[in-house]
Amino acid sequence: MNHLVTITKSTGEKELFEEQKLVSSLKRIGAKPEVIEDVVDEVDREIREGMTTADIYRRAFILLGKHSMPMAVKYSIRRAMMELGPDGFPFERFVARIFAMWGYESLTDQTLLGACVDHEVDVVAWKDDELTMVEAKYHNEFGMKSDLKVALYVKARFDDLSETVFNFGGVNRKLSPRGKYLVTNTKFTEKAIKYAECSRLKLLGWNYPAHGNLHEIIEQNGLHPITCLTSISQSQKRDLASRNVMVCIDLVGKPAVLDEIGIRGADAEKVLTEAQIIIEQAK
Repeated sequence: MNHLVTITKSTGEKELFEEQKLVSSLKRIGAKPEVIEDVVDEVDREIREGMTTADIYRRAFILLGKHSMPMAVKYSIRRAMMELGPDGFPFERFVARIFAMWGYESLTDQTLLGACVDHEVDVVAWKDDELTMVEAKYHNEFGMKSDLKVALYVKARFDDLSETVFNFGGVNRKLSPRGKYLVTNTKFTEKAIKYAECSRLKLLGWNYPAHGNLHEIIEQNGLHPITCLTSISQSQKRDLASRNVMVCIDLVGKPAVLDEIGIRGADAEKVLTEAQIIIEQAK
């Protein structure tokens, strides 16, 4: 076991490799004990000073794939959600892609004037006569949750914005009563859920609501973020995100974008094949 090996996180921070974190992540996706033991033993043998968390994830993904590709894809989604943070993969743009799938037009990073003060709104989405606003709360660890304080803060901001008429899509609109969303890539505390259900604040998280949660939306609609991919680098993923290619299914739909970022020939085929496998295996 290599408990004294220093690895590099996606943020650039250094930390000691903790085998238990890998074990816990594999348990969360339902991997069997013998599979966990096999993956962890192999990672332990291969880990070296200076490896990145992305290196470890890629190796675990490959090893899981030998046992069960659907299980590997499930693992990749959980890891990929942790990369949808400040490092070139804004979570709010991924959330906007979900609303696009639901038929909405949207804008991100909007500053809007409420009845009392102005507010920075992560996602504004509209269709027909509906106007929706979203606070996209990103956490860089799955153990972190959006709590009651966050829910109270978000609801108060939306209440202030509810008093104003906005023009989106060439139409004057007010924030719809059921168009107030708090979305997180992790989970909510019980008090946050209780308050939201009482105050008509809509929550969307990794496993909330019970049906139609973030995990289900991704798997059932093939909205696997490009951060799932192991065949391209972080900088290449950022290049794709800058071209508004946030999910694998969009990459498969317009493969020419790979040429734009310098991925061609056999390398491009490898990326597209991995993206297609991820989409198909999750169905």
